[in-house]
Amino acid sequence: MIRLSLSPTLFIGALMLGISGCNASETPATQTVSTAPAADQPANPRVLIETSKGNITVEVFPAQAPQSAANFLGYVKNGFYDGTIFHRVIPRFMIQGGGMTADMAEKPKGTPIPNEADNGLRNLRGTLAMARTGDPHSATSQFFINVADNRFLDHRGKSVEGWGYAVFGQVIDGMDVVDAIVAVPRGNRGPHGDVPLEPIVMQRVSLLPEAGQP
Repeated sequence: MIRLSLSPTLFIGALMLGISGCNASETPATQTVSTAPAADQPANPRVLIETSKGNITVEVFPAQAPQSAANFLGYVKNGFYDGTIFHRVIPRFMIQGGGMTADMAEKPKGTPIPNEADNGLRNLRGTLAMARTGDPHSATSQFFINVADNRFLDHRGKSVEGWGYAVFGQVIDGMDVVDAIVAVPRGNRGPHGDVPLEPIVMQRVSLLPEAGQP
């Protein structure tokens, strides 16, 4: 059974499965659900994450994960992520951030959202997913970027153990920056493990204009 952490910092559960490599896919995979917007819909929103290690551009999927996407974009638009850090990085697994400052203080967050991991999107390398506690419907501001195909995080059923982690976006530029972040030296900070020894700061997180707009 997958064990989930109940830490208030929304650490991702089942991490030991991902680190071992035996449950993380060794071969690249592709989504079986299309993330392209319908012909009569606007382009998917894109967000620029400017970090102390370089820039990451992500595409968000509001059609497939409407509540997760709206939640993330809401934090982006109000500047919540500016100055937060990637506070947990694990090679061959993921980088997690979006809720803590450089001194490891947790920022006040909004209301938890429903888990949308049953949307058919898989936790493949480069995808963004919502972090949460052991309660499947506890995600708030924190998210993670998969650096491997972590299929064991996918939805398997509507039980506590099976809900999985909701994918709502994809890195479209800057995966080299993600790889650089996950490779930094890390250690413990109080009760927190796998913390970068030098803070990896999201200096500014902003919504990019749609194509053709100034």
